[in-house]
Amino acid sequence: MKRVYSVDVAIIGAGTAGMGAYREALKYTDNILLIEGEQFGTTCARVGCMPSKLLIAPAEARHNAEKFSAFGLLGHVPKVDGKALLQRVRDERDRFVGFVKEAVDGFRDEHRIMAKATFIDDNTLALSNGDQVKAKRIIIAVGSRPNVPKMFDAAGDRLITNDDVFYWNDLPKSIAVFGAGVIGLELGQALHRLGVRVHIFGRDNITGPLTDPKVSQYAYSTIGKELPFHGNAKISRIEKHNEQVAITFQSHAESEIVTEHFDYLLAATGRRSNIDKLDIENTTLTLDHLGIPVFDRLSMQCGDSHIFLAGDVNNDIPLLHEAADEGRLAGENAGRFPNVFKRARKTSLGIAFTSPQIAVVGKSFNELTSQSVPFSIGEVSFEDQGRSRVMLVNKGLMRLYGNSESGELLGAEMIGPEHEHLAHLLAWCIQLRMSVADILQMPFYHPVIEEGLRSGLRDLLQQMGMGPQPPLHCIDCGPGA
Repeated sequence: MKRVYSVDVAIIGAGTAGMGAYREALKYTDNILLIEGEQFGTTCARVGCMPSKLLIAPAEARHNAEKFSAFGLLGHVPKVDGKALLQRVRDERDRFVGFVKEAVDGFRDEHRIMAKATFIDDNTLALSNGDQVKAKRIIIAVGSRPNVPKMFDAAGDRLITNDDVFYWNDLPKSIAVFGAGVIGLELGQALHRLGVRVHIFGRDNITGPLTDPKVSQYAYSTIGKELPFHGNAKISRIEKHNEQVAITFQSHAESEIVTEHFDYLLAATGRRSNIDKLDIENTTLTLDHLGIPVFDRLSMQCGDSHIFLAGDVNNDIPLLHEAADEGRLAGENAGRFPNVFKRARKTSLGIAFTSPQIAVVGKSFNELTSQSVPFSIGEVSFEDQGRSRVMLVNKGLMRLYGNSESGELLGAEMIGPEHEHLAHLLAWCIQLRMSVADILQMPFYHPVIEEGLRSGLRDLLQQMGMGPQPPLHCIDCGPGA
């Protein structure tokens, strides 16, 4: 017999956003249903940020061995045992997923149900097991999936997504990576450093999350010196050829048309919202051109309705920490509805764990130029930065943006060594609304990579007309700073 649940809050999706929403909504009501359609375990833990870093770590360790001779060390680059390497990736991945499952198992049984949900109307959900849910408030947190362009179908069973990589039992000999965003760059470079023949195919010479033309070009050139990186290749044909995929392309306008064969074609061309699986058109919500409900990112509320949107499903900022924040915000507002409050969002922070690392913090170059904000740009190269040269990681360019009227730091785009740490420092400074002059009063040790940041900030201060021309190789910085 069909069961009809009557709840205060229904949460569709038990990933990072859904779990955060559940914990927050539980503070306001005990009448909750958490609905998961496939499997418990977040995208990050199962096929995203954690398993990708498990692949990057051995790739970096092996790549570092290639520098032995430059340090005056004698040794050999280690051979790769693909089966053992990927076994560790899967084992550790399963361990991370296990932590998520333990968390979900800690939720009360009567609050959880395994079924797929679709909308019948604004307050009614149909479940794939035949049951129905009547909900006063609904949180949509169904996440996203890999976006695979139709043209890739020609690759047949040679076509894979990044989700598939982490279920491999061994490394392939070759792979064509389509997409030069964060996923494509991270996986492409890691596989290359593990001995796989890799070509990366991008579009419009876009490199990762970068929007600053100067930093983007530097990143494109730097990565392109390590492995074949076709930033704007013209693809004329993709076809399966025996147990490989044949790709015919022209790398740039002056080059010849060539055909390369690979074991796989990896589609790393972004992700798409799972909203299209919910029959969202059965609601009265206003949808945008992608079919996603229009929502307020400061409250996660869709219009003035009782429905909230959180996590990757909203196609806003597909990052774990953002999904967690959005889930908590949606859960709070769904719990206290109709008293919906807005909350200030944290400073934007995005990092690609390539080598050198790529990061965008605060306002991007594109955001600032499109908003006509009066800003100046400070710049620093890490090619001659002391600590970076000592460690033979002296590749990098940082561009910092400051308000030329208030002196406030607004944002930065960068590629360079250990820049995941510099990006965090800058994000904290931006969130505290610190001026460039105030940041320069903070302590800088010697010799550290952070001294390069100080050089960039000094240049920015001068560019804003708020400080003198920075001294060349200033003595207070220490030699080689």
